[in-house]
Amino acid sequence: MTTEKSTTDDKYALEVRDLTVRFPSEDGPVNAVRGVSYELRKGETLGIVGESGSGKSVTSLAVMGLLPRTARVEGSALLDGRELLGLKDSQISKIRGNKIAMIFQDPLTSLNPVYTVGYQLAEAVLVHNKVSRAKAWERAVELLDVVGIPNPRQRAASYPHEMSGGMRQRVVIAIAMANQPDVIIADEPTTALDVTVQAQVLEALQTARKETGAAMILITHDLGVIAGHADRVLVMYAGKPVEYGTVDDIYYSPRMPYTLGLLGSLPRMDADREHRLTPIFGTPPSMVNLPPGCPFAPRCPMAQDACREEEPNLATINGGEHASACHFHRDLVDSKPEDIFIPAGVPKETS
Repeated sequence: MTTEKSTTDDKYALEVRDLTVRFPSEDGPVNAVRGVSYELRKGETLGIVGESGSGKSVTSLAVMGLLPRTARVEGSALLDGRELLGLKDSQISKIRGNKIAMIFQDPLTSLNPVYTVGYQLAEAVLVHNKVSRAKAWERAVELLDVVGIPNPRQRAASYPHEMSGGMRQRVVIAIAMANQPDVIIADEPTTALDVTVQAQVLEALQTARKETGAAMILITHDLGVIAGHADRVLVMYAGKPVEYGTVDDIYYSPRMPYTLGLLGSLPRMDADREHRLTPIFGTPPSMVNLPPGCPFAPRCPMAQDACREEEPNLATINGGEHASACHFHRDLVDSKPEDIFIPAGVPKETS
C-alpha cells in the first residue's frame, strides 16, 4: 500500500475503512475483524464497546501495526491522511509513539521492570526528539506531575513494582502523551482497578486529551465509562460494528438488540431496589466458519427466519449518523431491555 499523503478531510484524525483481520488456526482462518469502518474526528473521543472476543482490541492493534506476522490485515487506516497499513517496521516505528500512541490494559506489559519509570519516560521523549538526556528527564518529571502522581521527581526514580496499579497506569498514560500525539488509543485502561482509582485514571486520560489536543479511542466493556467520556460510540459483535451513533443515540435510542442487552446488564444508580438486570443468555459465536445470517441471532429473542438467512449490514437510520445492523431496527423504537430480554431471576417460559 502507498505511504504517500493522500487527500482526506482535515477534520478527521483517523479514518479506518473496511478493515479485516484473519489469523490462521488448525481449524481454519479465524475472522477476528470483519469489515470495520469508522472516522475519528480531531479532538473527540470514540468509544468502542462489546464483549470479549468482539474484535475491539484487534482492530486497534492492526492500526498500530502490532499484530503478529501471521495475521492477514486488509483494508485501510489513514492517520491524518497517511496510510498506516502495509508500512515497514522502520517506517511505522517513527509514527508509533509519536503521532499515534496506545495505552494497554495491563501497564506491567508496557513497563520494563529493570528500569525506573523516569528512565522509560525519558526514553520515549528521546526516541522522537533531538534533546539532551537532562531535558528529557525534566520532561519525564513534568509528565508525571501532569498525570497526578505526587512527588513526581522522587517517583521518577521508582521502579514499576514500587508503584500501585493505578500509578503504573498513569505512568503509561504519561508515556503515551510524551510526544503530543494526534491520536491516543486506550485499551481497557481501567480494568481490574477499584472505583476510586478508576476515577483517577480516567481523570488522567482527560488531562492527556487536554494537554495534547489528541483524539482518543476508548476501548472498554464498561458502558458507564463510555457514557461519561465518549462523544460517539461504536458497538461491536463477532468482529463487526452492529451499532454506531452519538452517546445519546446509543443510550437513549438503541436500535440493535445486542446494544439493548448490554445496557440491560449494566447496574444503574438511578434504578429502584426492585430493578433487575436483563442479561444476554448464551455466548458469542466462534469466529471460525461463522454460520450464515446474523451472528447474534442464536442469542436474540427477536430473531426470525430472515435473521438466520442473511447478515444485516450497518445501515443509517432516518438518514442520520445513527446506524444499526438489524433487520428489525424499526421495531425497537422506544424499546427497553426488559421489553426484549428476560430479567435475571425470572424463569424462562417453556413450550
